[in-house]
Amino acid sequence: MTLAEMQFVLPNLSPASAEIFLLTMACVIMMVDLFVKEKTRALTFALTQITLVGTAAVTVLTSAGLLSIVIAVLLGPDASADLTPRIVEVFGIRTGEEITYTFSSMYVADLMGSVLKLTLYFTVFVVMLYSRSYVLDRPQMAKAEFYTLSLFATLGMMVMISANHFLTIYIGLELLSLSLYAMVALNRDSVTATEAAMKYFVLGALASGLLLYGMSMIYGATGTLEITGVAERLYMGQANKTILIFGLVFLVSGIAFKLGVVPFHMWIPDVYHGAPTAVTLFIASAPKLAAFAIVIRMLVNGLIVMAQDWQMMLIILSVLSMAIGNLAAIAQTNLKRMLAYSAISHMGFMLLGLVTGVVGGDARFALNAYSSSMFYVITYALTSVGTFGMILLLARAGFESDELDDFKGLNKRSPWFAAVMMMMMFSMAGVPFFVGFFAKFSVLQAVVAAGYLWLALAAVFFSLIGAFYYLRIVKLMYFDPPKDMTPIQAPFDMKLLMSANGLAVALLGIFPQALMSICAYSLLRSL
Repeated sequence: MTLAEMQFVLPNLSPASAEIFLLTMACVIMMVDLFVKEKTRALTFALTQITLVGTAAVTVLTSAGLLSIVIAVLLGPDASADLTPRIVEVFGIRTGEEITYTFSSMYVADLMGSVLKLTLYFTVFVVMLYSRSYVLDRPQMAKAEFYTLSLFATLGMMVMISANHFLTIYIGLELLSLSLYAMVALNRDSVTATEAAMKYFVLGALASGLLLYGMSMIYGATGTLEITGVAERLYMGQANKTILIFGLVFLVSGIAFKLGVVPFHMWIPDVYHGAPTAVTLFIASAPKLAAFAIVIRMLVNGLIVMAQDWQMMLIILSVLSMAIGNLAAIAQTNLKRMLAYSAISHMGFMLLGLVTGVVGGDARFALNAYSSSMFYVITYALTSVGTFGMILLLARAGFESDELDDFKGLNKRSPWFAAVMMMMMFSMAGVPFFVGFFAKFSVLQAVVAAGYLWLALAAVFFSLIGAFYYLRIVKLMYFDPPKDMTPIQAPFDMKLLMSANGLAVALLGIFPQALMSICAYSLLRSL
């Protein structure tokens, strides 16, 4: 081999600029925090938020397709057509909306990934703001580790969203998982937090093993780990069908654990309950976006030829999740455990869109079905952030405010925040006209359009069961006497953000078209 042949070819780093920026800033924040003496870690918190805003700016400026969408939503289609070419020319950013591969096709930059990443940054930004007061009230958590681990977890999710290779997905997944294990155990004085972290770690390692085993069998059947390569081999019939089916079962099992759907849901209630509420808020929102992305990457982009096989598996997971999640949530007295079982049922509902994309080999319904699932997971993340944010708003030093009884008489303590919590519960329950209703409606219409009427009826039935425990919270807030008349004390920025979050849930329910269009358009340009 000659010297010329041994030369390293530098990959195109531009599509991964956001990941590089976030990794660099996370390392800088760790170094800067070594010299921070004050206990509030105000500088560390500010740098974390600036990093998230900067990463969002880099993502927008390195994706011309996303840039045009953002301008169109903010200023209208005419402004987008006029401004986008000028901004592209000034900043010299990538033009066109084509799918770009780099790092030997292990990384893909497309519009779906950019939209999900932008949603991810916004979600983590809000999580950090909501968690600020909670963290400061607990000395064990008021350190830089909470912020840096959050950034590394965000980086793992970004890698998962843009992965075009099974190993890239696994690397991103492990970076996310290891960060979350540490975050759950941050409060070392708490026995429940330590126990939750151990359960999460053991079950997470088991799920990672299932996922890796499934990937290895798919590699044995197709001879490649590249997702687009797997799709090509399957399309050409160059794969061992028997080994492929076994690999698919393990792969779906690993994905199901990360989504937290039945029967791989055992960790969800214990981790949600045992983790500090600020960490529960993080786990309950942002990772759902990355989990949706890897389902699209692995099953839709890579294994669409086997859609009939994995769709049947997802139907079983979906129905079981909606049934067990909603029924188990009724019996809970702890709000975090109730929301954990609620999350199981919501992920089951989200899977409905993924199981109706291909019907009898016909992919006409694919865009409608997958975009409805994407819309559902984005709006669920928004609502989940607001719900757990309300728990953090009511919490104070030495008091978690995570029992149902803690919300009794909230209307007498603060009519406005009781109204915000009511908006969140109505949205979760799917009451018109909040965004949760349109999220459920978009999924159900995709299911009915694909001919799965019985599946839509089952989803409606279990949603009606789920409405009981959401409306119970509203009943406690408005019709029960308060246990505690302590004034609600929280920073002005948190109260302002909570109000904006509640209004966003209401307004997106009245005007859902823009977000629906963004989901559909991004998938159209990416699949």
